[in-house]
Amino acid sequence: MAAGVVAAMGLDRAVGEPPEAFHPVALFGRLVGPLDRPWQHPRLVGGVAALVLPLVAAVAVASAVGVASAVSPLAGAAVAASLLFSTISLRRLRAAATDVIDRSTDDPAGAREALLALAGREADELSAGHVRSAAVESTAENLSDGFVAPLAGFAVVGIVAGEFGTPPVALAAATATAAWIKAVNTMDSMVGYRSKPVGWGAARLDDLAMWLPARLTAVAIAVAATNPGALRDGSRWADATASPNAGWPMATLAAVLDARLEKPDHYTLNAEAELPTAATAHRGVEIVTRAGWLAALTTVVVVGV
Repeated sequence: MAAGVVAAMGLDRAVGEPPEAFHPVALFGRLVGPLDRPWQHPRLVGGVAALVLPLVAAVAVASAVGVASAVSPLAGAAVAASLLFSTISLRRLRAAATDVIDRSTDDPAGAREALLALAGREADELSAGHVRSAAVESTAENLSDGFVAPLAGFAVVGIVAGEFGTPPVALAAATATAAWIKAVNTMDSMVGYRSKPVGWGAARLDDLAMWLPARLTAVAIAVAATNPGALRDGSRWADATASPNAGWPMATLAAVLDARLEKPDHYTLNAEAELPTAATAHRGVEIVTRAGWLAALTTVVVVGV
């Protein structure tokens, strides 16, 4: 399984993302899309969908790995690595954030437009500092949701399944768990808003699934910055966000950078500091990138041992 994580990280480094036409997450998104419409009982429909659709994704992934493993262990490992790769994103995350920060200095309108691919917020009235803040916040949060969470699920379930089953079974279960977590987070990002009652179930399930990864990501950011005190400082602001989880990596990064991260009219992290400059924001992206590689290395060591 360690080799599968290494291969997935290699693909992320070399490719960034699978082609959208074949991207499993994009395919899952098309499955979720029809859910976003008026329903007579939206919470019931959304709750059932939140339980069923990610499970369908997990079963499909487990079946694909299982069938490939029946052909040969190498084929099973290759399919598992490819599917794990589709659940993580570090290179694209870094590139998107860097693009927004670069544009914020001399092309504010372009920066606001580019931000839409990174952060789900109204950007038309944001200052350059708030645009950079949004980029930094989103990088930290997405590291948790789109990288650490799938890897953590892969590692934990792989180890447990390995104690009770054969290596192919453990590999299939671990990869299916990563896919389930990614599916839950994808549903939350598509319909998990207060304005969409059908997304209530997905949002609550996402809160549960991301509880531990968010806090592990905060630890990884503090370690990557060689600033363990940032975890303590950030914990004072972590509950400022509406999400019970997103505040942890974002607040820790705010402490590391000694910068104010703020979503106007929603929350402020490290209120006494200034909004990030371009240089500070770039440093934040670099720290998040190091934290991602640290999380990947930790996963390799844990599943390898």
